Amino acid sequence: MTKAVDVRITGLVQGVSFRYYTRQQADRLGVTGWVRNEPDGSVTGHFEGPEPAVDALVDWCGHGPAYADVEGVEVRAAATSGASTFVTG
Repeated sequence: MTKAVDVRITGLVQGVSFRYYTRQQADRLGVTGWVRNEPDGSVTGHFEGPEPAVDALVDWCGHGPAYADVEGVEVRAAATSGASTFVTG
């Protein structure tokens, strides 16, 4: 079953390669969608794919890469977009 979510990650998540490593994890898990930095210092994304893979990527976002200091991850159910790749914005 395909699952799609929108996420917002807060904390020290910019300037620590968060987007790069999120894309790497998404590619490893077979998740499509996107991730980008926001002006308020957060990182947002849209993830879609098999439910266990999307859940695993959301869980990974709870700690992120080594230099990140994640304070929170907000997750909202979303409509699938039909994305075929994962892009970094």
